[in-house]
Amino acid sequence: MQTKRLFRSRQERMLGGVCGGLAEYLGLDPTVVRLVFLLLFFLGGQGLLVYLIMWLIVPEEPL
Repeated sequence: MQTKRLFRSRQERMLGGVCGGLAEYLGLDPTVVRLVFLLLFFLGGQGLLVYLIMWLIVPEEPL
């Protein structure tokens, strides 16, 4: 059994690949994850902060 790991996506990326990587990990469409981050951003600004922290912490997908 292979362990799932969270990585920033190299294929589904617009900025840092955070939404694409999170979508792959959760088995969702990347557009849905991007919309959630946008919703969080407009409802209090937390979406941008979470995105930037994940961009720094989550490693990029290996080649």
